[in-house]
Amino acid sequence: MDFVAGAIGGVCGVAVGYPLDTVKVRIQTEKKYTSIWHCVRELYKAEKLSGFYRGLSLPVCTVSLVSSISFGTYRHCLSQICKLKYGNVDVKPSKIDITLSGCASGIVRVILTSPTEVAKIRLQTQKQRPSITSSSPSGLLPPLKYQGPLHCLRTVAKEEGLGGLYKGSLALMFRDCNSFATYFLSYSIICEWLTPAGQSKPDILGVLFSGGCAGVLAWAVATPMDVIKSRLQVDGLGQQRYRGFIHCITQSVKEEGVRVLFKGLALNCCRAFPVNMVVFVSYEAVLKLTRSLMT
Repeated sequence: MDFVAGAIGGVCGVAVGYPLDTVKVRIQTEKKYTSIWHCVRELYKAEKLSGFYRGLSLPVCTVSLVSSISFGTYRHCLSQICKLKYGNVDVKPSKIDITLSGCASGIVRVILTSPTEVAKIRLQTQKQRPSITSSSPSGLLPPLKYQGPLHCLRTVAKEEGLGGLYKGSLALMFRDCNSFATYFLSYSIICEWLTPAGQSKPDILGVLFSGGCAGVLAWAVATPMDVIKSRLQVDGLGQQRYRGFIHCITQSVKEEGVRVLFKGLALNCCRAFPVNMVVFVSYEAVLKLTRSLMT
């Protein structure tokens, strides 16, 4: 049930948040943008509405699987921990139990999401420029390097090897382990605060608020590693600047100061609230529906 509910919740979430994710990636990887609104205006001016949805097809196709496995792994690990520690899977887990299960969920995600993240980042950041060759008709645009998600994955694998599909995976692991531990723990705590006496779950407004807050807190923790991940993954789209994870951190901080690690933080948090409201309310609704059909 958790796998199905997680899949549906994930798809609903990506549908809500993808345009802001594109803006976030541009801000994190390009120095020319001075603010969120500057990035939005320039992106719309250059690429119109379609620019906000570059690379969307791959996340839509894969997010149901990834979200399903994330929520399913979390619940499975939590039940196994409770079974080992307390001898009963239905006992109320401790905060440490929830944190460890969230970390496990984050680790599993890395294996699945690293190639799709590379493709998404490359597609979101590539741009068309007018051709300057004398043989090209005036105003004719050259073809984009990546023609779509699958073409991008094939091109990266061909040019950079299979390792290219896992660029930034160490940063991705640090990001997801910390953020998913925070995500599930904060959701559990806030839900508990908002649950009326005598009930096991909060009402729909409580779920919406808990999910939104959990998303904001998770991205607050995740943003520094998200910046490094994005920079490493986009590094193959042109001249390579970074030799690895540590070099990317040191060079980024040296050139732009410590605040570079928090680029996109405000946008991440603004995006996270509505996205995770939708994710958790969809997740809980599907669980409730499934349980009612099974009884």
